[in-house]
Amino acid sequence: MKLSCLQENLNKGLSIVGRAVATRTTLPITQNVLIQTDESRLKLAATNLEMAVSCWIGAKIEEEGAITVPARLLTEFVNLLPNDQINITLTKNTLKLKCARFETKINGLDAQDFPPIPKVGDGATTKIEAEALRTGIGQVAFAAATEESRPVLTGVQFEFEKDKLTMAAADGFRLGVHNTTLLSPVSSKVAIIIPARALNELSRFLADQEEPVEVTVNQQKSQVLFHLKNIEMVSQLIQGTFPNYSQLIPQSYQSRAVIDVAEFLQAIKMASIFARDGSGIVRVEMLPGAEPTPGKIKISARAEEIGENESEIDALIDGEAAKIAFNAKYVSDVLGVIHQKQVALETTTSSSPGVIRPMGVDNYVHVVMPMFVQW
Repeated sequence: MKLSCLQENLNKGLSIVGRAVATRTTLPITQNVLIQTDESRLKLAATNLEMAVSCWIGAKIEEEGAITVPARLLTEFVNLLPNDQINITLTKNTLKLKCARFETKINGLDAQDFPPIPKVGDGATTKIEAEALRTGIGQVAFAAATEESRPVLTGVQFEFEKDKLTMAAADGFRLGVHNTTLLSPVSSKVAIIIPARALNELSRFLADQEEPVEVTVNQQKSQVLFHLKNIEMVSQLIQGTFPNYSQLIPQSYQSRAVIDVAEFLQAIKMASIFARDGSGIVRVEMLPGAEPTPGKIKISARAEEIGENESEIDALIDGEAAKIAFNAKYVSDVLGVIHQKQVALETTTSSSPGVIRPMGVDNYVHVVMPMFVQW
């Protein structure tokens, strides 16, 4: 193998595939990155056996070849090189890199021993706008469980039907559901569960994407492929049945407050400082105003040994006065991913779930379970 490429391109490519490099593994070669010539480009690939990422960068190829080398070592070295041309040559299993006045040799392992990157061929295929997919992932993936006790909850359910995609995630205490439109409809309904970890990595790649993303689901192989410009990501699917979440979303409310997102988030964060020692509980009171004055939302938290905090913000309140308590983190998490200026908070009783919906759009809903407190 003999080729040359720009340090900037190689550095970016290594940072992309590096997200899939195995950290703790019984198969040492999965801590390596595959470097392979592919026609007139250089292909980089990494896998942790649950997820595989491939990336193509521009290069001047003089001789074909392939090798795997330790990912962390190569990434750290390339990152420190000047922004100049890198000349790469492979002799047996030793990769030589030369850039400006810097030169290194890295011992690698044969590319034949690298786990094959899955090829997701047949299956349901569709396309979606990159920004729409990124927004959807951002609004639901954080609600997935991190504990492995119920594997299906560590993933996000993707439900494709005609030209609609519904993404849902829940961890038993909260539920996020986001709907978006597909650019090409699917012929039959498909429901899969994708690990939230893989989607969080995909979301990083989508930040620079302008072209639509092609999604291929192969349920027989239990794999999904996301094809971006110059990047491909394959993820294993989580086996099992996702809970029937639609019955968890309250269909009516007794009290509804329309609140400024920034003010609400600031008040919740202030209260959370005092809520740290008290199970993270913040109390929310809806106080309707006499016409024509707007109502108020009172947000408070108290910790026996530290003290207490109380904030008031204006709100348009529909219905009767209400009290409900939440885990502060769950509320600040959802407010942090809403792009609209206002949200509606809907409640029924202090022991019923609270519902948060952004104003002006109807494609996102978030349900938060209440905390039980003595008022």
